[in-house]
Order: sequence, then C-alpha cells, then structure tokens
Amino acid sequence: MKEHKIGIIMNGVTGRMGTNQHLVRSILAIRKQGGVKVGSGEVIMPDPILVGRNEDKIRKLAETYGVERYSTDLDKCLKDDYNQIYFDSQTTTLRADGVRKAIAAKKAIYCEKPTAVSAEEALALYKEATAAGLKNGVVQDKLWLPGLMKLKYLIDTGFFGKILSVRGEFGYWVFTGEHEALQRPSWNYRKEDDGGIIVDMLCHWRYVIDNLFGNVNSLTCLGATHIPTRWDENGKPYTCTADDSAYATMVTDQNIICHFNSSWAVRVKRDDLLTLQVDGTNGSAVAGLRNCTAQHHAATPRCVWNPDIDSPIDYKAGWTEVPTNQVFDNAFKVQWELFLKHVVKDEPFRWSLLEGAKGVQMAELGLKSWAEKRWLDVPKLS
Repeated sequence: MKEHKIGIIMNGVTGRMGTNQHLVRSILAIRKQGGVKVGSGEVIMPDPILVGRNEDKIRKLAETYGVERYSTDLDKCLKDDYNQIYFDSQTTTLRADGVRKAIAAKKAIYCEKPTAVSAEEALALYKEATAAGLKNGVVQDKLWLPGLMKLKYLIDTGFFGKILSVRGEFGYWVFTGEHEALQRPSWNYRKEDDGGIIVDMLCHWRYVIDNLFGNVNSLTCLGATHIPTRWDENGKPYTCTADDSAYATMVTDQNIICHFNSSWAVRVKRDDLLTLQVDGTNGSAVAGLRNCTAQHHAATPRCVWNPDIDSPIDYKAGWTEVPTNQVFDNAFKVQWELFLKHVVKDEPFRWSLLEGAKGVQMAELGLKSWAEKRWLDVPKLS
C-alpha cells in the first residue's frame, strides 16, 4: 500500500465547529477509515498538528482524541516542510494574519468562512495565494448535506421544469443565557467581535444559491436585533450589538427569486433546522438537512380558498420522499477528502478562496442594504 502522509496544521480547532466537524468527524474519521483512497493500493493519510494560543486547551484536546502532535508555536509549525496544508478555523478577525503567514510559508490553504472581515481583504487573500501558486479552498459544507444533494439530483434531472423561486427557512431559539445554558458563544451577538447572523449565514446562502440556482445578481436584506440583552458565559448581562435575525431576498442570473429567513430568535415548527422549498413549473420540493420530499405537477391538488370549513385536503400526504439511493458521508469530511486529493493528486477543486470572498461580499452587501434600506447589485469578483 503506497501511503501519501501529509501534515496538516489545524489552527483554532478548540471551538465547537473546529473540534466536532473538522477534527473528529473529518480528519480523525479519515484516519480511522485508513486514509483517502486515490487508486488501487494508494491512500492519502492526513497527520494533524493542533495549534492554538491556549496551551492547556490544545493539550487537553490532543489528549482527549489521541492526537500526537500539538503546539502553540504557529511559526515553528509553518517552517516544518512536513506540514503541507494550513487549515484555519480561528475567529474571523485572526484569519487573515494566519493565512498570510501560511502563504509566506508556501502552504496549501484551507479555511473556514467567513475568510476575512471584509470582501476586499477576502479577495486579496485569494489573489495572494493564487499569485504564490498555492492550492487553496474554503469550506462550503452545506453542498454535501444529504437533503441538498437530493435536491441537486432533482435539479439535474429536470424535475422542476423552470425553477421559479426558492424559500429558505433557517434557525432556532438560542437561549439568552439568563436561565438556561448557552447554545452559541456570546461573541455571536456583539458587532465589535464580528458577530451577527448576516455575517454568519449569508456566506452560506451565497454558495448554496450560486451552486444550485445561478449566480446572485442583486439582493436586499433586512436585519434585526430582536433580543436586545443576553447573558454571557460568566452569567453577566450584556447589550446585543449585532443582528440575531436576517430577512434577505436574492435574484440570480437565471431570474430565480430566492428568499431566506435566518434567525436565532425563532422556534422550530418545520421538518428541520434548515428547509429549502423550491417551486418550479413542473414540480416542487422541500429539502432539509438529510431528507427531501417532492410533489410533481400531475400530483398537485386543486386548492380552493374556503376558511369556513376544515380543509378537505391533507396537504402533506401529497408529497413523496426522495429515496436515499446512496450512502451519504459527513459533509465536512467529504469536502476535506476532495481537498486532500486536490493537494496530493492535483484533482480538480473549484471551491477556492475566491468563493469564500463571494460569501463575504454578500454578507457585506447585506449589511449595507439593511443600513441603506435599498436593493443592491452584486458586482462580479475576479
């Protein structure tokens, strides 16, 4: 068995997302399965080194999951030629500095989103990495969710006919911390710490829309801070300065209208924490994180408005479950495997830092639209 062993600097993985999705369910899961197969008798074996500013946290994380290598010295890790990939899941304000150090060290770059605090800086990182001849990518995890992959199958097979509109509903009730344990860190609700749901979620909606429904041409966005006071990790009240909800409408170059409601102040009465309803001339579908249901034009009931009687139609009964015809792996892990193949075997990988810059651009425009109360065009980045 030929093994391509590749060192990966994992910077900032002590947080919930970095630990659970990137370390445990991606890199360690890949190691447990015996690496990424790239041919007969050939595998790529990732070898992580955990990097963080807090030595106690990073040591405990390494001990908990049996990771041999960890360090608080990023510069030293970058000087080691064995480490070929730099992965960054730090807070957004720290990301550009880390990525630029990795570019100077000639490492392949893989980043969480947002890739920077501004579209200008995010685009600059892409151009700097590309000019240095470095392979680079950004996490676009939702593209590999089972529900969205089933939705993509319906699109690719022409099920919808002409797609007319998309309605996305995302969110859940995040407890304030006054009486219950926090589900999200307090910085999420402070603008001065780069918090806010517009910055967090519009990056996601950009790549979901661009990859499924066409490139976003224009948008309007209304943000809100519905809950003005929350309690931090130490039980102290603080004023929320960032948005906890966003109501955005985007129009693509295929003239598809996409409306996404995103909120940390909403209670869930739908099939999943994220649902996308796609309506087309020949059929409709609703996708969640793992499942997808569809209704063809021929099975569409004739609805008549009559609020004076109970509905004679069981609306949910007219929808058919899209079958699970393949095994779906963890979405983050799937993209990690693609990036590893890109770095080691030069296989195609189109989710570069440019795609990350597009996400930051849409978040930036969303905030501007809210502030100016108007529609905005989305310029093409290159």
